[in-house]
Amino acid sequence: MKRCLLLLLFLLAACDRGVPVTVHEDENPGVFPDKVVLGSSLALEGHASYLGTQTLHGALAYINNVNSEGGVHGRQLKLVSYDDSYDPPKCLINTQRLIIEDKVFALFGYVGTPTTVKVLPLVAAARIPLLGMFTGANALRNPFNRYIINVRPSYYQETQQAVRHMVQDLGLTKIAVFYQYDAFGFDGLTGTELALKDLGLEPIARGSYTRGSLDVAEGVARIKDSGAQAVFLIGTTTPCIKFINELGANGVHPVYYTVSFIGAREFARNLCKNDDDAVIMSQVVPPFTLPDDLTHSEAAEYITALKLSYPDDTPNLVGLEGFFNARVLVEGLRRAGPELTRDKFIQAIESMNKFEIAPGITISFDGKDHQGMDKIYFTRFSDGRFEVMDNWDSLRRSTLR
Repeated sequence: MKRCLLLLLFLLAACDRGVPVTVHEDENPGVFPDKVVLGSSLALEGHASYLGTQTLHGALAYINNVNSEGGVHGRQLKLVSYDDSYDPPKCLINTQRLIIEDKVFALFGYVGTPTTVKVLPLVAAARIPLLGMFTGANALRNPFNRYIINVRPSYYQETQQAVRHMVQDLGLTKIAVFYQYDAFGFDGLTGTELALKDLGLEPIARGSYTRGSLDVAEGVARIKDSGAQAVFLIGTTTPCIKFINELGANGVHPVYYTVSFIGAREFARNLCKNDDDAVIMSQVVPPFTLPDDLTHSEAAEYITALKLSYPDDTPNLVGLEGFFNARVLVEGLRRAGPELTRDKFIQAIESMNKFEIAPGITISFDGKDHQGMDKIYFTRFSDGRFEVMDNWDSLRRSTLR
């Protein structure tokens, strides 16, 4: 009877009809003498599976290491993960299952804007922490929600800095946007529009495609004759690469920019090298390049841990972000103490001020700000991989004619 009542309350919350929903718990879910149970819904199959798999592997590389050393306050960390294939309804069902059936302590490591945004009513209803999402969605930051903990910067921050570099460093004023027609694409489009507006500009053209499809014809048609000097790509790997190729087939070669949601290694692996195309990608964790000496790199601990847990994986920035998310999770559990509750965990996260998650990389939270990192890095596609970009003037000289 209790499970049915809880399910009804969650369904009401999921409908998001403005009905206030209160879920009363008479226990401390997910916390046992010997373990803490956490839950994740992310893409492990389908076109976004690389992002989901590497986010999960990066997080588990750290969690496995913590468990091998005795866990946190004598408790092992168990992460229950379900595939949602980057599909919002599946993510909603998975989250209901995690909260109601698996009775997890917290939600962790979700991937994607449309999927994560879909479960926000459940998070509010259950008063359950949701930490370390692979998305920069503004809806996870505004309005402020005490139970949502972002580690990475927002898409608004990424697109704002990219716009300023394009306009102020490269002198480009004709910027188009090719975006995925859903919450993720709208977020990147809005961030770009706001950044351009601050400089007295607006997109010269907008084109979109449907999530899950490879039909980019509408986007190509809207942008190819617009005179765009740069195109912002707010989408996933395969359709964005198809868009680049089809625009190139029409003799159009602007500067391309994409937000960090497109995994750099997977994107580079599938991107056909064309000397006429400059492709720039922002990153929200420190970029590293293999096989460079990484002994003192911010990624060194991640690379070592990944090799132990997933020796067949190639280290990448998506996995590094998952690793950082897990470090924040574990530090919060440690600071919360042995008498763990959700409220103590939130307070512990908010006590983290300039916490070092990697050499030279610190994050901070407080009672009014639940985003730990703000720094944006930029990389450029060159010789089959994305490399750190610290000189925009060189791009102006080499690609702008």
